[in-house]
Amino acid sequence: MPTTFDYRTAYRSTRLPVFARNVVATSHPLAAQAGLRMLAAGGNAVDAAVAAAAVMTLVEPCSNGLGSDAFCILWDGERLHGLNASGRAPQAWSPGYFQRKYGVDARSLPLRGWDAVTVPGAVSAWAALSGRFGRLPFADLMAPAIDIAERGYAVPVVVQDKWAAAAQLADLASQPGFAQAFLPRGRAPEVGELFRFPAAGRALRAIAASRGEAFYRGEIAAALAAAAAAQGGALTADDLAAYQPEWVDPIGQDYRGHRLHEIPPNGQGIAALIALGIVDQFDVAALGGVDSVAVQHLQIEAMKLAFADVYRYVAEPGSMTVSAEQMLDPAYLAARARLIDPRRAQVFAAGSPADVHRRGGTIYLTAADERGMMVSFIQSNYMGFGSGVVEPGFGISLQNRGHGFSLDPASPNVVAPGKRPFHTIIPAFLTRDGQPQMSYGVMGANMQPQGHMQTLVRMLDFGQNPQAACDAPRWRFNEGLSINVEAAMDPAVAQGLAQLGHQIEVLHDSYQDFGAGQFIWRLGEPGSEGYLAASDPRRDGAAVGH
Repeated sequence: MPTTFDYRTAYRSTRLPVFARNVVATSHPLAAQAGLRMLAAGGNAVDAAVAAAAVMTLVEPCSNGLGSDAFCILWDGERLHGLNASGRAPQAWSPGYFQRKYGVDARSLPLRGWDAVTVPGAVSAWAALSGRFGRLPFADLMAPAIDIAERGYAVPVVVQDKWAAAAQLADLASQPGFAQAFLPRGRAPEVGELFRFPAAGRALRAIAASRGEAFYRGEIAAALAAAAAAQGGALTADDLAAYQPEWVDPIGQDYRGHRLHEIPPNGQGIAALIALGIVDQFDVAALGGVDSVAVQHLQIEAMKLAFADVYRYVAEPGSMTVSAEQMLDPAYLAARARLIDPRRAQVFAAGSPADVHRRGGTIYLTAADERGMMVSFIQSNYMGFGSGVVEPGFGISLQNRGHGFSLDPASPNVVAPGKRPFHTIIPAFLTRDGQPQMSYGVMGANMQPQGHMQTLVRMLDFGQNPQAACDAPRWRFNEGLSINVEAAMDPAVAQGLAQLGHQIEVLHDSYQDFGAGQFIWRLGEPGSEGYLAASDPRRDGAAVGH
């Protein structure tokens, strides 16, 4: 056993940004170092991101795994590309499938188990990114993760806290393979205790040798299909074999001389764009200081308006009754902005664009190289350890993205065979005058678009550097008038918001409730001036460079 230390601290510390021509920022230092190894070996930012993503499935299993989904926005040196690697529903899924199993009154899909699992997309994202943009052999990108899976690593402070909390959840611990994989001594590992995951090492070797094919059309696919069949799930080998990620064009919103880009629906990135488009109607800097009540109130109300529309309309594009373009129409955003009252908090309903939450489990990482490539990448299990299901032979920890579907036939997000559910994970990218400025993201369920907006307002309206914007206290809108505020927020600001009618709850757990970000800001010519990189103190991560 490691020496017993008290890992709590009574002292506040400030992280400083990292400056280098090749940079990686992740929520775990070992993943950041894996990415840096690829850059030092002559690889590019895509190689670094894929290597880091593979390591993250091991070192932060309470947030993601080999059975996660993923999204990416990248600048290849000339233009932006988007990749949607969110999973599709098994062909057997329909409202009738779930009502037959769970009763005619069932209104949502299960939270855990095989009936929450869509086809995992993360491994397909790694292979697609490497195949189209990478410089190094794909097997080289898997090498750091294989080593960590087989030799193990010492569990860090924040991850251990979340791991231990999840171990107390009966609906997780009872899922097939969960205890075998993640409770190796009948409990969660302690801080500093060695954790090995040799089954995942076996999977990573097969993924490395086949460039991901083993996962979708080989031995891993066969093992997943067999486990599903034996344990009452609907996922089949055909579902896995048919899966392909989708290259997409990002959507965007102008703000303060810059343009924020997000992946289009089925994700919630459009919420950040709507909120920014509403805030853009105001002279934010004239309202007061960066942490003033008026500035925070405006952003909260804009976010409420954005979510009202997103939760009503966003789904698979083919199922939406309005388009992303209609939701971002300047006249519509201006009309929505006029609903905000600076003197009181309100509850907003969805608008008519055609006419004018549970805590998540997600990792975000970003990488940039001296040739100018920048990568914004996110992958997630959705709710902590996801479905809780772990295929034991290959250590595939499976997400629970199916829970994002609805069983309401009137909902655009109603479950259907081969359909993708409403998705929460969203990478972000900022450009200026058509050129890359920043790759960034903020993890944590519906906190993600809120974090995108809050940090961007701090940087573009008030000139805070990315690390300071990352460190600053945050709020999180829940529903109605309910918001959470971080314990580090000035009590006078929290009181001022309460006086406007916001229902305030102060939370001390920052890991999920207020997200965690990674930021890379381009300083100038990548080969000379390089980048500024920042990593959120709410997790175990690091920004590193050379």
